[in-house]
Amino acid sequence: MGQEGDDITASGDLPDPDDKTLDPLRTFVAGLSRLLACDPVETTLLDAGAGLLAQLVVRDDWLPDAFAAPHPEHYQQYLLHCDPAQRFCVVSFVWGPGQVTPIHDHTVWGLIGMLRGAEDSQPYRLDAQGVPVMAGEPVRLSPGDVEVLSPRRGDIHRVSNAYPDRVSVSIHVYGANIGTVRRSVFTESGERKCFVSGYANASWPNPRGTAPQRTQGA
Repeated sequence: MGQEGDDITASGDLPDPDDKTLDPLRTFVAGLSRLLACDPVETTLLDAGAGLLAQLVVRDDWLPDAFAAPHPEHYQQYLLHCDPAQRFCVVSFVWGPGQVTPIHDHTVWGLIGMLRGAEDSQPYRLDAQGVPVMAGEPVRLSPGDVEVLSPRRGDIHRVSNAYPDRVSVSIHVYGANIGTVRRSVFTESGERKCFVSGYANASWPNPRGTAPQRTQGA
């Protein structure tokens, strides 16, 4: 998602990669890797992947503080893991109080698991003129909940922290290295703008070393 690209994670603040605290994340990554190795159809992938993510976000004792730090002006996206073949990535999405995204798409499948706090996701679709219109009621995600996104099912939405006075954190899984994917944001009038989100962290555990970009998008 879009952020100002501040490198706020100094190497001294990062966890030891052998720290057992990260075992839940490692277990999730291993499970999803095995699932993808079977080359499942998308429906099976999303259903089974959602189950794996639900097991990860059912507990809130593994995410290092460095990757749950909010920014006072905008939401943050931290890369936690990128598959070496870029089949998927795992990111933590950190919301400061009241922060909200523009309307945006993803272009790849995605899974969103709520770790702490809550977020509201308002789905959209594009009408014949390319103007985004609401497609149903907002979805409230609370801790332990998982939402599925896919271009085939609809992957355009606007997301906001459900709380005006506290930080919320969700764990997102995407079917690509999402920080390098060209995507779009949409204005209410239908203007479309391409963006590449980058990540808030330029150091470990960003294994590809992708530099964060100063693109304000989604």
